[in-house]
Amino acid sequence: MHELSVATEIYRLCRSHIPDGCAARLERAKVAVGELSAVEPDLLRFAWEAVTAGGPDSGTVLEIDWRAAAQVCDGCGEVPARTPGSWLSLCPRCARPMRIQGGQELDVIEFSYVPATCAAEGPA
Repeated sequence: MHELSVATEIYRLCRSHIPDGCAARLERAKVAVGELSAVEPDLLRFAWEAVTAGGPDSGTVLEIDWRAAAQVCDGCGEVPARTPGSWLSLCPRCARPMRIQGGQELDVIEFSYVPATCAAEGPA
């Protein structure tokens, strides 16, 4: 299950962008997952829970923005009539070769955290 390593890297990336010296709790992370990224969203959520469990960020929400791939014909444009996971090699309208567009995303879109005490702040 490579989703565990993906979840670990997403977590590491989010934590690395929290300012040094701040005790903060990661609140949520939002990622784009493309249909062709070889990442299963349900397994990624499960892996995320395992990565954050028992630590300071336990209960952090992972939001997944699913990005479908589209088949495109250079003559007709996007061909929407396709069952998810199935691919046409030729356009059903003009018989030209089809190409696939998008669906390869695997990106952290945004994340949020709840700041706690930072070393730079000190007592008031």
